[in-house]
Amino acid sequence: MNDSRKNGCCKEHIKGINCAVKSCAYHDGECYCTAEHINVGPASAHASSETVCATFKPEQK
Repeated sequence: MNDSRKNGCCKEHIKGINCAVKSCAYHDGECYCTAEHINVGPASAHASSETVCATFKPEQK
């Protein structure tokens, strides 16, 4: 994992995981995810357009 900064805090981001959802609490302020792990679902999906990041948590402002 690599170091990233968000709101003045240093967090590790998940190598190889890019994220464009800037309203997520785990977004590093650039383009990476700082969650310890991610969950993608639902299990019934048959195409990438049917999937969502179940780890998403709204950023507290």
